[in-house]
Amino acid sequence: MPEATAGALLGEYDARPASFSLGKVLMILAAILLGAAILLVVASNWEAIPRLVRLAVILAVIWTVHLGAAAMLRRGAIAAASGLLVIGTLSFGGAISLVGQMYHLSGDELTVMYLWFAIAVVSAILFRSGVVAAVAGFLSWGSFAAYLDTYDTRWVGLDPWVVPLMAVVVIGLVRFTGAGRVRHLAYLLVVGWLTWIYAVNENFWLALVYFVAGMLTFVAVSLPLPRLSALVRSAGSAPAFYAFLVAVIGLFFLHVELEHGWQFVTLAVVTLGAAILAIALQGRNNGAVRYLGYTVFAVEMLYLASVTVGSILGTSSLFLFSGLFVAAVAWIVIRLERRFAARTQGASV
Repeated sequence: MPEATAGALLGEYDARPASFSLGKVLMILAAILLGAAILLVVASNWEAIPRLVRLAVILAVIWTVHLGAAAMLRRGAIAAASGLLVIGTLSFGGAISLVGQMYHLSGDELTVMYLWFAIAVVSAILFRSGVVAAVAGFLSWGSFAAYLDTYDTRWVGLDPWVVPLMAVVVIGLVRFTGAGRVRHLAYLLVVGWLTWIYAVNENFWLALVYFVAGMLTFVAVSLPLPRLSALVRSAGSAPAFYAFLVAVIGLFFLHVELEHGWQFVTLAVVTLGAAILAIALQGRNNGAVRYLGYTVFAVEMLYLASVTVGSILGTSSLFLFSGLFVAAVAWIVIRLERRFAARTQGASV
């Protein structure tokens, strides 16, 4: 590589912003505190101030912070713009609440959360702001919490389907704004939603669906399928981890359903096999999957020993044969990894 090209590349790399900036974090925290102050002022109801004045003040705050954010973006002050956008998004929630208070509009907390989430989505798109995308992610969690509180954790109507729809919208914002870390809010929201569904409808078949669907998705995103490879690579290691997490949750619920007999032993073997498969497919490059697989394997071995084996000799035999089995699987995996590495090197020569 020519020296001039190398110098240009190094200069471009050094000019990139750091992934963590204390100043940016403090700016966002200040924006959250200021936004919370606005919400508290609105919550006080301002009884001594005329309605039109109250409405004019909150609208002025919203317009001022958004225009200020646009000006800051033009100047390249990303941190200041992000802080102003956070204040503006929080102020929208205050405006919705204020209008409802002043004119005694019919509605509930859930409707307010839906509208607030929609406004945050629009703001994140207009300003292509990853910070506002994160606010939308937290508002999706707030909407789910508002639903559970409104309907006492029961499944009512079509509202529960809004939760995964919000998760899809947040993933779309992540891809549009480049806020990679925000995708975890969407994935965790789906995991929490699935767990709640099982809590409402405790059923063996539902737990089995979680396990099978989770493992199939995990295998699909782990194998180099041409149609999925580019999409999965752009999403990082999160899809594989959360798919395996859903499968593990399904296995946990299946253990609750099946506690004794040959079905329990079969389930234990399947659990150990799923953990080994996860480590074999993703353990090399995905630390989260690797440690989750180790944890599942270790916990299942201890649980199996405590339930099915009564003597110390029997327990030691169980661990002995399990260790030999895992060692054999490890030897096969190492051989395969070496063969894949050799093919990769041969193709690159």
